Amino acid sequence: MSETMKAVRLDAFGGPDVLTYEDAPKPDVGPGEVLVRVRSVGLNPPDWYLRDGYRALPPEWRPNADFPLILGTDISGVVEATAADVDGFQVGDEVYGMVRFPEGVMTGGGAYAEYVSAPASHLARKPAKLDHIHAAAAPMSLLTAWQFLVELGHHAPNPFQDFPHQPAELEGRTVLINGAGGGVGHLAVQLAKARGARVIAVASAKNAVMLSEFGVDHFIDYGKTAVETVVRDVDLVLDAVGGPRMERFLDVIKPGGALFLVNPLGFEGRDAAAKRAIRVSSTQVRSNGVQLGAAAALLDQGAVRLVIDSVFPLSEASIAHQRVAEGGIQGKIVLTVS
Repeated sequence: MSETMKAVRLDAFGGPDVLTYEDAPKPDVGPGEVLVRVRSVGLNPPDWYLRDGYRALPPEWRPNADFPLILGTDISGVVEATAADVDGFQVGDEVYGMVRFPEGVMTGGGAYAEYVSAPASHLARKPAKLDHIHAAAAPMSLLTAWQFLVELGHHAPNPFQDFPHQPAELEGRTVLINGAGGGVGHLAVQLAKARGARVIAVASAKNAVMLSEFGVDHFIDYGKTAVETVVRDVDLVLDAVGGPRMERFLDVIKPGGALFLVNPLGFEGRDAAAKRAIRVSSTQVRSNGVQLGAAAALLDQGAVRLVIDSVFPLSEASIAHQRVAEGGIQGKIVLTVS
């Protein structure tokens, strides 16, 4: 067996052009780990944040990189080898997972490659009815929606607040999801519907047809309508976008409701929320094979579907990152590995 593999690495932070398709050492398998022959890789915001050196963060929070780095966390593939102490997987099993997150958030998870090693606890058996492209599109976005809306699934300290995040009751409640056409948003819509919520979806006009197919109860084109001018008294807002003016969502939530922020950096409305008894909460998604195993049933049943924006070969990862820069992404971008 060759001791090298093809991978996409970077030797400096910067734009998409810093991603280089080249030979790299094949990873070793440590205790508790599985070596996966990667078939597809799902792209996520932490990929391009790290590629860029997390320039949006204060200098003291930015990564002190040990180059070269291999980006990526979300994979679907086939088990190539297992450590002696792993008994949950066998060679030949088809698996999917989000590997080493958030542990690798500043160093890369190693997924943009022909092979990746990962803790067995980060993996689950691939949904049988999904191909590798759709399975690789799921892990981070699906786990984010799951841990915000269904079950947190861990007891790690919350980096965004001094109390643990607690999902809200969804059955019979009205939930507004901002960014409903994106990677996290389109899955959050489906999870909320599957658990009995009435869903208001906020997205661009091009997502209207897709979201109607997911059964949303009301669609708002943010390009034409400011949501805070037309919506009142929802039980929960999940903002999957972040950025400026997150505080505007407080006006659409009933007293005693909740505002969940996928990216809470810059939110300045906590005092105003407290006056209205609105719970503001966030969390950082974490690798969790058990939750992906539970979600696999919904994926196999078709109760939750993955939308693919575009697909590129691993060798064209830089072009895939250019697609990110263009914006207007519907669903997920995926790399395929030959």
